[in-house]
Amino acid sequence: MAGNNPTPTEYIQHHLQNMTFGYHPEHGWSMAHSAQEASEMGFWAIHVDTLGWSIGLGILFLWLFRKVGKAATTGIPGGLQNFVELMVEFVDNSVKETFHGKSKLIAPLSLTIFCWVFLLNLMDLVPVDFLPMLAQKIGAMFGADPAHVYFKVVPTTDVNATLGMSLSVFALIIFYTIRAKGFSGFIGELTLHPFNSPNKLVQALFVPINFVLETVTLLAKPISLALRLFGNLYAGELIFILIAMIGLLQLPLHFAWATFHLLVITLQAFIFMMLTIVYLAMAVEKH
Repeated sequence: MAGNNPTPTEYIQHHLQNMTFGYHPEHGWSMAHSAQEASEMGFWAIHVDTLGWSIGLGILFLWLFRKVGKAATTGIPGGLQNFVELMVEFVDNSVKETFHGKSKLIAPLSLTIFCWVFLLNLMDLVPVDFLPMLAQKIGAMFGADPAHVYFKVVPTTDVNATLGMSLSVFALIIFYTIRAKGFSGFIGELTLHPFNSPNKLVQALFVPINFVLETVTLLAKPISLALRLFGNLYAGELIFILIAMIGLLQLPLHFAWATFHLLVITLQAFIFMMLTIVYLAMAVEKH
């Protein structure tokens, strides 16, 4: 991948490098030709592959469910309608069992999270060399050096993607907390718990301690949400890459790992959805 005869290290590094577009101090706005150039582009660089696959799979989910919704019938449903109805009912029951507040957003949000994250994770089952090699050939048609064409196809192996989704959930946590309890209630949760005392002077001394503890707990939610998904999918992708390096023996190992990894893909999508519901349920829960 990184050349005609890449070393194992070059092969792995090439597969784990995103297609990055940004402003480079020497080359201006351009695609990064190496991991070092991508790093030098700084914070505002864009991972084109992650963004492209995320948007594309999101559109696929919306189109598919909209198509089924418009063609839904009260008669004997087809297989696709049965599947969509099963998904909607499953997510709806999960929300009803966990979220006891009133919101028209939580169920659609949960369905979107589960299906979108599942599709993003599912890209991990595509053979690791197929799409990157295709990208290299397309790049060569436009005069690019194949060794400098990077293409990651699993958005959830990019911590920027998982952190972006978790920060969106974090923003909703703040919004629902303030809407349910008011700004004073939100500040009270950060300063009056877990330690409290009927003595106002003692309570005042507890305020900075409570604030530190509760702020850490609050910030840990999006960070853990992002890193859990990223870590599991990154590890799975890395194992697929390592298996691909062993030659003809890779086929049975690929099949075995793909079968197991399918459970990981589904479970991680479910966990991300359920933790989102739980965090939002905690946000509207009144003490």
